[in-house]
Amino acid sequence: MEFHIPGFGKGFVFWDEEGFLRRVILPGQKGVTEETVAVEARRSSGTHPFLPALAAYLQGRRRDLVFPYRVEGTDFQQRVWRALTEIPYGETRTYKEIAAATGSPGAARAVGQACGANPLPLLIPCHRVVATGGLGGFGGGEQLKKYLLRLEGVKI
Repeated sequence: MEFHIPGFGKGFVFWDEEGFLRRVILPGQKGVTEETVAVEARRSSGTHPFLPALAAYLQGRRRDLVFPYRVEGTDFQQRVWRALTEIPYGETRTYKEIAAATGSPGAARAVGQACGANPLPLLIPCHRVVATGGLGGFGGGEQLKKYLLRLEGVKI
């Protein structure tokens, strides 16, 4: 359940009884309490193959994190999250580009909100979405977003 990102601390991964990933909590993610982690942990038992894959990704030894998952969200959020999974490792897209890809070209801000509501950051790579004129936000903070993009070879 627990993973570490060097220099950022520990995060958590949770899955359901069938092994579908449900949630990733990043180090330093706002609004997360010990109680939240404890409640989520009770629902996840044993180990999951995502944990060693994530460790390899964070060490730069793995480029893909493709695992079955279940997430709840609006139709728009689901479209955004699907579009995010199509951004290749080491590449970025703008909020505007993702909005266009979802069939809602004027919804760049809503794409940002959907990224913020993403329950599976890293697996659904919202860190690869940037603003037209800069970096944009990220649930784990700007420094973690920079770290992940640099890990993937993106020039920032």
